[in-house]
This record gives sequence, structure tokens and C-alpha cells, in this order.
Amino acid sequence: MSELSANLSLPYLAPAQAQKHVTHNEALSLLDALVQLAVQSRSLSAPPADPAPGARYILPAGAGGAWSGQGTGTLVLWDGAAWRLVAPGAGWRAFVLDEGAELVWQDGGWQDMPLPAQGQTGRLGINAAPDATNRLAVAAPASLLSHDGAGHQLKINKATVGDTGSLLFQTGWSGRAEIGCAGEDAFSLKVSADGADWRTALRIAGDSGAAHLPQGARIDGALGGAGVIGTVAQAAGESTGALLEQGQGAQGGYLRLADGTQICWHALTSSAAAAVGWSYPAAFAAIPVVTGSCTSGGAQGGFNRSSQHPAIGGVVDVRKTEVGAFDATQINLARSATSLAA
Repeated sequence: MSELSANLSLPYLAPAQAQKHVTHNEALSLLDALVQLAVQSRSLSAPPADPAPGARYILPAGAGGAWSGQGTGTLVLWDGAAWRLVAPGAGWRAFVLDEGAELVWQDGGWQDMPLPAQGQTGRLGINAAPDATNRLAVAAPASLLSHDGAGHQLKINKATVGDTGSLLFQTGWSGRAEIGCAGEDAFSLKVSADGADWRTALRIAGDSGAAHLPQGARIDGALGGAGVIGTVAQAAGESTGALLEQGQGAQGGYLRLADGTQICWHALTSSAAAAVGWSYPAAFAAIPVVTGSCTSGGAQGGFNRSSQHPAIGGVVDVRKTEVGAFDATQINLARSATSLAA
């Protein structure tokens, strides 16, 4: 039978042993040194001048003095008269008092205590101190969230519509920009110059997907796409289509703005002595204002607007007009060229 215990190498009492108290006290001293193991430091490179009885240390690499020549990670105990050396075993744990760090001996060295593979922890700080509000705190040059073979989502969940789920960007712990669902379910981007006065730069409603820029916008680059030149439309007084709509055909061209304003233009060449009809290239919603000019050879003439819009069934037709050119003596001119805008 071995004279020492298998795990802590505590000495056993031998049958009919004399001075049993010596062996017993030796075992008690080792238990006192190793149970609830807390060391003063693991960075002290030489023994302190006046260590307290029972003081324990973990030796760093290259330790000197009375610790010279001992292996890195060896446990040393001052018993009041001399330094006792203990070789740690796999799975031993130690708390380093001057660091507040918990270590475990594995793979031939003292390692930081690993987090459990499963389970929960109330707070977690990585190089930073968590608190009751910021239960996860990280201080680092960067944070990496990566995929596990496919995509990756960062989820921010809030309890009710009136709560906030957002990302807050700060300078010196003072807010400068916030993006997310702040106090509502609409997505918004807010900015502040001082952390107190906030302005909504962008708001997107979830039911429509339409973007609203309450502070306006400055666009230095080119605009393109069907949202710039396309089909103009409105609903309940709000624009729901493109900014501009334009077209060109046999009856001239037209330009329609997002607010409903429409401009039509056309050039006519005619030898008729009477008024000439013009059907607008795009119908108006109301009677438009018609202006024009005419020429006949080298002579300038006027534009007769006395009968602009014919009536059909007693209703003025806003789809077309009648135009006539005349000279200074009110005589109709032949082969007149008339430019119109409505």
C-alpha cells in the first residue's frame, strides 16, 4: 500500500507508528494549503521579503531567489519557516487574489476558467464590467458575429409597440444616432448633436413601406429609375407614383408633375382659313390655360383664344381646343405655324 493518498499526496499513518501526530499534522498542513485554494499572485517573480504564514503563490516563468529552478505554474506555500512546493494536478482550481481571476490546471498549465458549454449566467463582461442594465458588456477594438455554415441574423426583440428596439451610437456616452424601432413599430433613423435634442432623419412605416424624410434631403448624385420618370399617380392627395411623367406623339408632347400639374405643347402648320382643332396629347382634369404664338412668312400675328374649348353635349371638352391665327387687322392667315402650351 502506498504511503501517500492518490490525489493530494497526503501521508498515511502506519501501523504502530511512533509520533503519529507528526504525520497527521503534515496531512493537515497540505489540506490547509490545497483546499479552497486562493493564491496571492501568479506574476511575482521572486519571494516576498516577509510573507505571511500560509501565503500561497503560483510561480511564473523565470522565477528567481528561493524559487529559482522551479517549474512554471508550481504552487508554493510559506509554512512560516520555509517554502513548500506542490505540483498541481489536472482539474485543480485556484483563485488569483490580485487579479480576481479563477484558473484551472489543464494541458500542463494554468488556464482561465472556461465558460460552461450550456446553461445561463446573469451577467457577462468581456474586458468590461456588466451591470443591471448592461448585462452583457464588451470592451474591444471590434466584435465579430459570423455564420455557422449559412446566414446569420442579429435579433433585437421588444415587448410592446411603445417600447424601443434599436442600435444607439454614442460619443463619450452621449447619443449621436439611433436606428431601429424607437417607441413605435415604424423603422426610423434619428440623429442628435448633443444627445438631448433628437431629429428624425428617416422614417419608414411598416404598413406602406414608404420612406419619409422630415428634415428634407440633399442629393448630389444623379437620380434614375422608374421613380423619377415614369407614371405619375396620386392617392388621397399624396403622390404614389413617379416624380415626372412625359410623352410625345402626333399631337405633341406633355410633361406631368407629381402634384398633378400638366404641360402640353404642339406645333401646327395649316393653310385653313378657319380655326384648327388640337387634341391634347394627354387629357387635363380641368380646363387648362392655353397660350400660343403664330407666324405667317415674315409677318407676326396674334392668337385667337375666343373659342378655345368646344362643348360636347353642353360640357366643355378638356381634351382638345380650337386655335386660330390672325394678323393685326383680324384677318385669318393661311399656312400659319402655331406653338401652343397648355
